[in-house]
Amino acid sequence: MAKQQLRKAETQKALLSASSRAFRSEGFSGVGVDAIAKAAGATSGAFYAHLGSKDGAFHAALEVGLDEVITTIPDYRDRYGDKWVEAFAKYYLGTPHRKDRACGCAMTALSPDVARAKPETRDLYDSKMRTIAALIADGLKGGSRSERESRAWAFLSILIGGLTTARAMSDETLAETVTAAALPAALQAAGA
Repeated sequence: MAKQQLRKAETQKALLSASSRAFRSEGFSGVGVDAIAKAAGATSGAFYAHLGSKDGAFHAALEVGLDEVITTIPDYRDRYGDKWVEAFAKYYLGTPHRKDRACGCAMTALSPDVARAKPETRDLYDSKMRTIAALIADGLKGGSRSERESRAWAFLSILIGGLTTARAMSDETLAETVTAAALPAALQAAGA
């Protein structure tokens, strides 16, 4: 029995990981259940048994992806101290992150699909993004709590918008120009 439970847990983990990579890389409408199941080494039946539906898989992948950001921000603050905002922005707008759609940040990759998602998924997004903005605000200097939160939202908006625009570019030089322009704007918005 324990072996069967372990296999179920491993299958669910594989399906969630495959869902996350697929949605980040291809978008909600760009991938189907069969492709996700195949990438996870599972059947479509297993997909439905573990994740319920494609919408359920997207919701779960969004939660996991935004939780990664929630974990990453305090890590950057701990590792880089007063330079964490600059380190985070450079990573976020960096070429490796831009090119790695499947493992890149859920904020950029999934936000366009969240705008068309079911209300419960949009509510999850709102809640997680509020947490992310609060964590950023906690690490900013100067100003009232309200001012730091406003700067955190501006910082996030520039990072997400800059990366989204750069990823859409077919011209590599233009993509680099976009991220290079977004970096000082993001740092200025954060007050760094």
